[in-house]
Amino acid sequence: MIIRIDGKECACEKGEFLLAIARRNGITIPTLCQHDSIEEGMGACRLCIVEITDRGRKSVVVSCVYPVTGEIEVETNSEKIQRERAMILSLLSKRAPESPEIARMCRYYKVPDIDRFLSVDGEKCVMCGLCAKVCGSLSVGAISTVNRGITKAISTPYGDPSSVCIGCGACAKVCPTNAIEIKEDPDTRTIWGRTFELVRCERCGEVIGTPEQIAEAAKRSGNEPECLCDNCRKERMARVMAGTYGIEVV
Repeated sequence: MIIRIDGKECACEKGEFLLAIARRNGITIPTLCQHDSIEEGMGACRLCIVEITDRGRKSVVVSCVYPVTGEIEVETNSEKIQRERAMILSLLSKRAPESPEIARMCRYYKVPDIDRFLSVDGEKCVMCGLCAKVCGSLSVGAISTVNRGITKAISTPYGDPSSVCIGCGACAKVCPTNAIEIKEDPDTRTIWGRTFELVRCERCGEVIGTPEQIAEAAKRSGNEPECLCDNCRKERMARVMAGTYGIEVV
């Protein structure tokens, strides 16, 4: 199936999300709440809105969660999209006034400051929910959204140090605005009010995670825990395979 994005013909499969099609074809659509570790879109930040024309009818859709079902025309930067995206960014800048990433996007898209919107002092989080999604699907579900309305936030239960957190830091890695505080020194990692010991690769000494993180990975894979980094694990496997086939490894 062929669709047209900003005048460019793009091949796609029925049911593919519009944002993925655009990215595969080198077309930039801004987004905050989408990450490669999560297959499906979140549709939370709304920055990836585009204007589509389907059988002569125009509408604005959120591209990360819009599955293409037929031949459509897509505009990623029409006048309507520019206006609506600017309004979204203006709201996000008030929600997270301390975020350099949001400020940079506002400058890039020439977003005017709207005085009637009140800022949330000292905040970086835009409540996209990506961190909680990743923690729930890739880790242990230690964090989630809590409260409602203006007090809504991402937190551990009751704001206490989580007993199930494994200190993997996945939530901080995917956060688009660096709102999750994580501190690390040569021996420890501190996140969500807990301090974890760090384990190093027994061959090269590279930090590979926390004991809890390694135990969780072993549990999921059904293997025994091992203290090897990815590179050393691959090297060991290569030597095993080479020995199996009588190949000398230098």
